[in-house]
Amino acid sequence: MPVPVPRQRATPAAESGQAHAVSAPSGPSGEGAAMNASALAPADNSTDPPGATGTGTGSTNLTVLLIEDDPAGSLNVPGLLDSTGKPIRVRTARNLTEAQRLLTDDVNCILLDLALPAPTRPTDSGPGTAPGSGTTTGAAPSTSPNPDTGTTSTGPGPVPPDELSVLKHVLQLAPRHAVLALTDSGDAERGTEAVRVGAQDYLFRDELDGRLLSRAIRYAVERKRSDTAERRLTESKLRAQENARLERGLLPTPLLEGSSLRFAARYRPGRSRALLGGDFYDTVRTPDGTVHVMIGDVCGHGPDEAALGVELRIAWRALTFAGLCGDELLSTLQRVLEHERENDEIFATLCTVDIAPDGRRAGLCLAGHPSPLIVRHGHGRTTAPAELLPYDNGGPALGLLPNARWPRTQIELGAAWSLMLYTDGLIEGRIGEGKERLGQDGMVEMVRRQLAEGLRGEDLLRAAVNEVRDLNGGELTDDVAVLLLDRDN
Repeated sequence: MPVPVPRQRATPAAESGQAHAVSAPSGPSGEGAAMNASALAPADNSTDPPGATGTGTGSTNLTVLLIEDDPAGSLNVPGLLDSTGKPIRVRTARNLTEAQRLLTDDVNCILLDLALPAPTRPTDSGPGTAPGSGTTTGAAPSTSPNPDTGTTSTGPGPVPPDELSVLKHVLQLAPRHAVLALTDSGDAERGTEAVRVGAQDYLFRDELDGRLLSRAIRYAVERKRSDTAERRLTESKLRAQENARLERGLLPTPLLEGSSLRFAARYRPGRSRALLGGDFYDTVRTPDGTVHVMIGDVCGHGPDEAALGVELRIAWRALTFAGLCGDELLSTLQRVLEHERENDEIFATLCTVDIAPDGRRAGLCLAGHPSPLIVRHGHGRTTAPAELLPYDNGGPALGLLPNARWPRTQIELGAAWSLMLYTDGLIEGRIGEGKERLGQDGMVEMVRRQLAEGLRGEDLLRAAVNEVRDLNGGELTDDVAVLLLDRDN
């Protein structure tokens, strides 16, 4: 909150929010006042934040905000011209309240006088403290009688403020603006400390001239621009690392050592998110030779949902290796979700398949999830039409109903087959500009046609995801995860 200065005086036009232009110094050429405006005013299509590197409003005039309180008027900002010969606008604020009002998006740099008076900070907050002002309403220190001595003791007075508290407040007020600190020529240590706190540079008030100030402003703005770009790059790298860790958690490497099954998977995030969403899957082979595969989807699309998906996937893998299967496994996963979710409205759909060691039979459990698609291959090149596995015996999504049950349906797979598991992002895309969705029937017909064209494995999944996107007329709004297991004769 802005901190007012107790002293009040007449406010000139510049202090009342009207920017004034400082004329160039008289002389043959005014060379010392010229400065390169291109360093301060980027093109109108700049994506830099307002105030950090340019006007951000398309204005051709540069603007500097001077924050100072000099009753003697000894602080003189020399005249400045930009590279086109136009005067640079200088706004003057006498305190932080005015500075906050004058700090608009077209300000390029802040000149802060470190001698600006700072209000004292009371030792205790209470009725005598003006809210947000940092000052007390009474001038005298508090007193209280001593019942033992009969004397009156003086209570603690105001605590002297941090000598750079005004600078720190300005840096909080304008985190994206370049700041130049002004100090006395004999107080270089204070200027150095100001740079350490966050100012781009410091100058001596009594040594200001047009050339020096122009160069300092240009340097401060360019340094702020560089710092901002470096910070964005660092944040981008950290975000990429977080995405990579999240992807490894959601989409792990299958553990199928010793199995003859072939595995393929595709994932495409929704267009509105940089992070992965709540889709997750996993595939493992237990010591008895059984291959377990699962795919799931946490409702929602944020990082919290993605993190919950990672927890459920890891829990599924651990419980599967511990020997749990079917209803027992899903009941335990529901308890995990109930303890880890942010609120009671979060739920997750899940599909699990456990394939017998001989590869000919499987158990299917559905928890509010779309049923997998199977293609049974005959001898030679004959292939039965793609179809959905039975889905009438499924249970509710995890987290919806307490004490729910998830029956395990026994499935005959055959000698050679392809099994495709997917999330609802694959079937909920629109068909053209209408409201009609692709749906499971449309997906089955699409896969049948692609199989007839000879597509298999990774090629089949890639073609399916791309066609769904094309039918939708662009990127899908929901994440799509799809995986494929193949077994030959």
